[in-house]
Amino acid sequence: MANNQNRVKHLIDKIEQEKTFEEFLPQLAPLSAEELGQLPNNSIDYKPTAEGLSNRIGLLKEIKADLAHVTGIKKVSDPNFFNGNIENFIGMAQIPIGLAGPLLVRGTHAQGDFYIPMATTEGALVASYSRGMKVSRLSGGITSICLDEGVQRSPFYKFRTIPEAGIFIKWVHTQLDTFHEIVKASSRFASLNEVKTNLQGNSVILTFDYSTGDASGQNMVTICTDKICKHIAANFEITPLEWYIESNYSGDKKATALSFSNVRGKKVSAELVIPRTLVEDVLKTTPEQVSKYWQSSTLAVVQSGAIGAQGHVANGLTALFIACGQDVACISESSIGLTRMEVNHNGDLYTSLTLPSLIVGTIGGGTGLPTQKECLGLLDCVGVGKAKKFAEICAAVALCGEISIAAAMSVDHFTTAHQNLGRKKD
Repeated sequence: MANNQNRVKHLIDKIEQEKTFEEFLPQLAPLSAEELGQLPNNSIDYKPTAEGLSNRIGLLKEIKADLAHVTGIKKVSDPNFFNGNIENFIGMAQIPIGLAGPLLVRGTHAQGDFYIPMATTEGALVASYSRGMKVSRLSGGITSICLDEGVQRSPFYKFRTIPEAGIFIKWVHTQLDTFHEIVKASSRFASLNEVKTNLQGNSVILTFDYSTGDASGQNMVTICTDKICKHIAANFEITPLEWYIESNYSGDKKATALSFSNVRGKKVSAELVIPRTLVEDVLKTTPEQVSKYWQSSTLAVVQSGAIGAQGHVANGLTALFIACGQDVACISESSIGLTRMEVNHNGDLYTSLTLPSLIVGTIGGGTGLPTQKECLGLLDCVGVGKAKKFAEICAAVALCGEISIAAAMSVDHFTTAHQNLGRKKD
């Protein structure tokens, strides 16, 4: 997951346009016990009854959350509304949405308590993530930082010989200023970060790496790259034998080693130190037991050939993606991650999760649909300027799930929880 020197300098300069690192430190620190005591105690009523539902709706009204479409008060009647999101529209797939939290986040962009909408049909999922959110809040909140961003499109070119391919690569690097201008003219939000070349025999893969603002960006980078490819076709003196807009190298909707070692979408890292007393009282285990389990599970997942090492990041992210209008197929790369759990020098439990390829957006795609927009609104993540905030929330949610499942596995509570919550009662 390393970055080169120029990219690191660019990232530092970009971050410090807002604040210096020293100014960010208090914002990222967990809340003290005194500060936690000043937070509102808006706990969720988890009773699976009509009364519990009514109480949860009442809580949403208290915090002035507008979820009229989610709760069924409003409905969309005009099928034309869904143009651009679906073809051959016939109706809706109704997936229940549960409310988890509050989740306390201490991020560069996400600050404060958040109630998390999770769309799933898997019993025990919302309860498990809620347990992780409870212990994280009592511990002072999760530090979550968006470190980097970039979305790629990787066209493929084939020539007759290696020398022709080499001439092509040399020419491409004389066109970088032109490529930047083409991107500026093609999109209000996209900017070209860099161009990488990969030569294999007589074929060349060009990787165009973009910043896409607050959009997840797959369509945006496709359109921009297509304009660049048209410029190449019109101006390069050697006609390639063949070329394609995407070589299948970029990692779009795939779990790849490249997505793990670089960045695709948003790269976010989150951490939390859980005091020993809270591990024992809330998670019903010990830091040593959780650490031992995670060491063993990491050994096993490496043997399985998995990319990264994490427990069930896809569970929470998928539920959040569906609720908030993300491209759910991008869970393939978004759930690649690296989770750590160890006992620190104070005997407390240190936990962290890094997601290098979190493809999320707060504009475009499904984010403007009624229920999805309302769920994003619940997180104050609607529209321009909110994508990094949403990414930091996503990483914090995923870390809560890692904590909860590791705790359950470490003391053999996993099966019992699914028997009690994950099975339909007759």
